[in-house]
Amino acid sequence: MSDCLDWYKVNKGVQHRLLDQTEWLGRGKMGFGPQKPFSGAEEKGGHGTYVEEEKLIASVAGAVERVNKLVCVKALKTRYNGEVGDIVVGRITERRRSAEDELAMRDYLQEGDLISAEVQSVFSDGAVSLHTRSLKYGKLGQGVLVQVSPSLVKRQKTHFHDLPCGASVILGNNGFIWIYPTPEQKDEEAGGFTTNLEPVPLSDREVISRLRNCIVALVTQKLMLFDTSILYCYEASLPHQIKDILKPEVMEEIVLETRQRLLDLEG
Repeated sequence: MSDCLDWYKVNKGVQHRLLDQTEWLGRGKMGFGPQKPFSGAEEKGGHGTYVEEEKLIASVAGAVERVNKLVCVKALKTRYNGEVGDIVVGRITERRRSAEDELAMRDYLQEGDLISAEVQSVFSDGAVSLHTRSLKYGKLGQGVLVQVSPSLVKRQKTHFHDLPCGASVILGNNGFIWIYPTPEQKDEEAGGFTTNLEPVPLSDREVISRLRNCIVALVTQKLMLFDTSILYCYEASLPHQIKDILKPEVMEEIVLETRQRLLDLEG
């Protein structure tokens, strides 16, 4: 894996690399890595691929996803396609229920509220139905919202993480990430239907700001976002001032250290 990570090729000024066990392909590329290209005879093409001269070619630049012999390429910049069970973060803009339901729901959530929710069902046109089935979901209070490409959010069993640095994150599958102070009591949740408007201490705001810039750095360097990668990047950034994290040379330095720690973790 280390050899693969060190390997790269450049095509029309675009550098493609293997990142955190994720294969990345440039549009029009046959394969990726120093080992062997995709072979149409051995693997079947799915979304984001086509066959040319018996070779499987990527039709978009993005991450390679494999299910047995089926190979798909998920575009780096893509519209979110919901799946049942996904965690999403978003803002209420309108309601599509009856007037009675709308009035009743306004006792809990209103237009303009920022919420976390779970995808309950997906319709044929791509629209999703959401529900807040526990106090873990619902209205979000004070924090920072970061928008990234949905393809960079790694799917995990849980997308709610209390980080040891003193802040928590909700990694929305739809590419919206919410960073907020970790509640002092464990039984408190980020969601619910009330908003905590107590002043956030400066130390917490600094941690949240650093986490926000670390996430921007990871996204800029095309590294997948999950709790461990965010924490490692945070720790790598500590020698630098918060504002300096967004400097290109600093971003490259801390993400390189993050990537190496992830490789060491995998063994």
